Amino acid sequence: MQAGDLDRRITIQRSTSAEGRLNEPVETWADLITVWARRRDASDSQKIEFMAAGQTGSFIVSRFTIRSSEISRSVTPLDRVFHDGKVWDIKGVKEADEGRHRFLEITASRDAD
Repeated sequence: MQAGDLDRRITIQRSTSAEGRLNEPVETWADLITVWARRRDASDSQKIEFMAAGQTGSFIVSRFTIRSSEISRSVTPLDRVFHDGKVWDIKGVKEADEGRHRFLEITASRDAD
């Protein structure tokens, strides 16, 4: 992978819990890390796998490849991706094929507009 392949700016956000005015738990999202990424949209067959897992409706599945770092290796499906003004739910994180311990691949989905 070349440096120019990472041409999208994404922010990974992590959920934090706070107390509301009535001491009720309130979920908020805080930026964890902002990085350059490569985005690859998944094929139709991969979309069908998510549908078979019980998700229905119209949605988009993409894979974001980012550089591996101490912070990026802490990303889990409990976090989310913010990209181009849209929120993406993380479905999985794994080491990418492009070099050992150099890149991570984040599979994420969002509702289609």
